[in-house]
Amino acid sequence: MDLRKLKTLIDLVSDSNVSELEITEAEGKVRIVKGGGAVVHSYAPPPVYQQQAPQAPAAAPAAPAVAAAVVPEVPAGHTVKSPMVGTFYRASSPGAKSFVELGSVVKEGETICIIEAMKILNEIEADKSGTVTRILCENGQAVEYGQALFIIE
Repeated sequence: MDLRKLKTLIDLVSDSNVSELEITEAEGKVRIVKGGGAVVHSYAPPPVYQQQAPQAPAAAPAAPAVAAAVVPEVPAGHTVKSPMVGTFYRASSPGAKSFVELGSVVKEGETICIIEAMKILNEIEADKSGTVTRILCENGQAVEYGQALFIIE
């Protein structure tokens, strides 16, 4: 694949809200993944098929190792989740006061943050009354649909 074309694809991914792009062409496959400000790309040449000579049967494979299951910590309280993909903001503008802070008492229907999606600012409201005990996102962070934003108890 042409390096100029690859550079253009990397720039497109880094300048957009797309987090992953995969393109397959005759000369290979390219996968570009954006994560935490860095763009990672990989190149895999197309497979080359060769006929192999028959081999003697291999010894029985060893018993697979048992992997320990990682159980994510489930925070206590009600979780307010993102209703969309976008950019999380705690205030209405860069210099403005945050909608809520740790320990803020909120009422159901009260605006608690903004998620910007496609240049539209969407006010996100508390879906339960209570006290904000955890703020799970950083200001300006990209959020996914269903991602936890706040814990309200």
